[in-house]
Amino acid sequence: MTEPRDYSWIREHTALYLQDPERAHDWDATHAGGTGLVPTLLLTTVGRKSGEQRPTPLLYQPTGSGFVIVASRGGSDHHPAWFLNLLANPDCEIQVGKFRYTATARVLTSEERGPYWEWMVRFWPDYASYQARTEREIPVVVLVAESK
Repeated sequence: MTEPRDYSWIREHTALYLQDPERAHDWDATHAGGTGLVPTLLLTTVGRKSGEQRPTPLLYQPTGSGFVIVASRGGSDHHPAWFLNLLANPDCEIQVGKFRYTATARVLTSEERGPYWEWMVRFWPDYASYQARTEREIPVVVLVAESK
């Protein structure tokens, strides 16, 4: 049996985002086995079961009037909770550094996903190894933002 992964860095990053969003935006990826600083946003979904606000820090890339995120969960065979929350209710809030937005999530179809997936793999190469670990197609999501 494998040991559960330590995801305490997610809780720590969320707390930092809520306390000092500008500092939290550029995240030290060595906490998750990466290298250097990478841009992150704080996605807040509504829990599909609890109805409570659920903040999650995620890597992103800007696109048009929104942001692209990947529901990788490190290559798990299960979708991350935040993604399931967005499937139940695509309305969400995002914070990018000190800037806050309301947004609507749109999951890209398999046909749309290709170029965005390649772009995100260039940005975070580990996404390719995550996809190799699982049979599910890792979803790519566009968060279409409106200023708050």
